[in-house]
Amino acid sequence: MEHRTIASAADELPETRKTPSRFRNPIGKYMILRNDRCTGCGLCATLCPYGVHPRYPAYSRALRPRSHRCIGLKCRQNDYYCIQRCPEHALTLKKNPILETLGDFRWPAEMLIAHWEMAETGNPPVVELEYRLGASGGGFDKIRFRHPDPSQSLDLPDDAMDTGIRLNKREDGRLDKRLSIPCYGGGMSYGSTALSVMVGRARAAKRLNTLTCTGEGGYPAELIPYADHVITQVATGLFGVREETILFAPVVEFKYAQGAKPGLGGHLLGDKVTPEVAAMRETVVGNALFSPFPFHSVYSVEDHKKHVDWVKEINPDALVSVKVSTPTDVDMVAVGSYYAGAHIIHLDGSYGGTGAAPDIAKKNIAMPIEYAIPKVHRFMTEEGVRDKICLIASGGIRNAVDAAKAIALGADGVVIGTAELVALECVRCGNCESGRGCARGIATTDRKLGCMISEAWAEQRIVNMYTAWRKEWCAILRQYGLSSIRELVGRTDLLVHLDYLDDAERATYPPAPEPGVII
Repeated sequence: MEHRTIASAADELPETRKTPSRFRNPIGKYMILRNDRCTGCGLCATLCPYGVHPRYPAYSRALRPRSHRCIGLKCRQNDYYCIQRCPEHALTLKKNPILETLGDFRWPAEMLIAHWEMAETGNPPVVELEYRLGASGGGFDKIRFRHPDPSQSLDLPDDAMDTGIRLNKREDGRLDKRLSIPCYGGGMSYGSTALSVMVGRARAAKRLNTLTCTGEGGYPAELIPYADHVITQVATGLFGVREETILFAPVVEFKYAQGAKPGLGGHLLGDKVTPEVAAMRETVVGNALFSPFPFHSVYSVEDHKKHVDWVKEINPDALVSVKVSTPTDVDMVAVGSYYAGAHIIHLDGSYGGTGAAPDIAKKNIAMPIEYAIPKVHRFMTEEGVRDKICLIASGGIRNAVDAAKAIALGADGVVIGTAELVALECVRCGNCESGRGCARGIATTDRKLGCMISEAWAEQRIVNMYTAWRKEWCAILRQYGLSSIRELVGRTDLLVHLDYLDDAERATYPPAPEPGVII
């Protein structure tokens, strides 16, 4: 069989372009207020290098400040601090009170705002924001990278760093699929998000030379132009699964379980089952759809192998991914999937899921991903097959540093879901189940709300966010003397867990927000 390779040309980075918020008043950490004493002299606009004070020649009066660009209190040390330099004392700076109500323990307000800024600019935030740690009081928030040895740091530019991963390590003649970044988009089905969001994610995946996933709702025709970068998912409900769509896919993913809903299966409530969604899923308009928890045709590794062989027979080039949740015997599940012929083991931990996933499942069932990754990595190493399988992790991975920690624990790469929606200005309101519940037009099947987002806007925001993430990965690698993300795999020696440090050493690491405090 001919050996095929899909890879980018020297991992050429896509172009970032400033892609502002869709809304008139973007949310920022600070607020700049201008009172009636302002004479419109324009000094603030001349002074500020961040564009907080827009001014146009056609307008004699000052315009409303772009507060989300303000770097805040740390600007007091600068000569261009507008509050102090204003001759009329017409400006006031204060912290935005909305931060007290925005976000949650895993995604605090500052982490949301930082991702919006990265999605707008393609760079890490200029504003002083805590976006690497949440207020969960556990998980990745308790795991830190060790203090680096400055003598080991590499002096390499970002374009000399390799952040790519290979998905096919079996060398079985199928696609030698290589991604330019160590992550790809998770499954969000036709029906769970607006079609423009699905297509925007696919367009971004193509430009980034990575992948996105259809989820379990079928394969819309609008994704066909991006087929080389779209995973098609086969889940227990078999909604929209057709042989012709399997032929499109470079990777076919069997979803046996996910960490956000283990033991429950998937569900799509009736008000999201529009005529278009019903036609794609071959069901009835307005009826709630539930995927059974198990494949009723799979009760053993041998049964699972029949599934894998079926896909391989239909598409001789496609790679096979197996998505599982994280029970206590997840290591045995993973090695069984390898021997059944899978190329990718996708572990989905218990912190993931959008607002459509029930809290009782997310918070009480399945193993946290930071425990599952090293357990599987270690077991498959002892079995002598770790270098023949691609281990992918998901479930609560919110940012570039979380992704790097997952790789250091033993994963080859990660799958991202919620962060891509946050790039599109999700506020984590938790109304993803409802047809018109998403105020931002992201998780909706309503045509009017879905039109709030254009494919091009969604594409560029996601490209910008991952470009900013790549800059952070390069910085992490450089400081530990690494030039490739693959050198980071399994480097648990570079990590510490705060619970196992004495008080003196723990104090040398930045504190995370206290649990129960939203910053």
